[in-house]
Amino acid sequence: MNTIFHLSQYALQELKDTYSEHEIRSICNIIYMDILHFTNIDIHLRKNEILEKSFINKFTEIINLLKSDHPIQYIIGETEFAGLKFNLNSSTLIPRPETEELTLWVSRHLLPGQKVLDIGTGSGCIAITLARLHPDCSVSGIDISPEAIAIASQNAKRNAVNAEWLVRDILHFENEQWDKYDLIVSNPPYVRESEKTTMEAKVLRFEPPQALFVPDREPLLFYRKICEFGQKYLNQQGLLFFEINEALGPQTLELAEQYGYTETELRKDFYGKDRMIKARR
Repeated sequence: MNTIFHLSQYALQELKDTYSEHEIRSICNIIYMDILHFTNIDIHLRKNEILEKSFINKFTEIINLLKSDHPIQYIIGETEFAGLKFNLNSSTLIPRPETEELTLWVSRHLLPGQKVLDIGTGSGCIAITLARLHPDCSVSGIDISPEAIAIASQNAKRNAVNAEWLVRDILHFENEQWDKYDLIVSNPPYVRESEKTTMEAKVLRFEPPQALFVPDREPLLFYRKICEFGQKYLNQQGLLFFEINEALGPQTLELAEQYGYTETELRKDFYGKDRMIKARR
């Protein structure tokens, strides 16, 4: 077991009970590119090349971690989002494709020179992507976790963008001074505690619960508070964007309308699930 071909076969055998064949091959490619710094072409052309023992040992170590549910993104300490690379650790959620969809939807509505706030920024993936796509805009990200803000700051430097990072608790926004914003975006906690039984073990064991879960009795807690915040700190005609719980689309839309937001729109993700909302103040 000393070539890419053999290592891939080993991974397919070891991980077959946990991942699909497509997922395993994708994971292997991530490892080859991250540790060997191979390109996709290298992986194909050099699949029978003898590898160093140190890499083989590292590969088998990673496979063992994957078998115990460690997410590959945390193992290698980074992930890709909207074509950019982001550092990650267990203080930050692993960005999902649907969040990338939301970010690109937001980007299409940003105008030159506007001021943007990302609430619950985590790794900073939304804010940094928007700052890269719109360098003339002023982008800020807030999070209750100092560790997440530290990662977001690192990621801003890694991706050569200027952004403001603040440790703030949006549930108690009244305790802080704020600017006014033209656009607010948030992917807040929205998974109900009762939905834990449907989630993968690797998510429950390793991703930060404070960024995922809300009480069953108040599943729209963060949306309600952000709508209140927007009434004070979102400029007139400003836009509000949310990623949402697929089971609560109409309720979240109705909540925004109750707070006086107009031109509300509920959008599905590429899986066909209600996943994001746009509203205007």
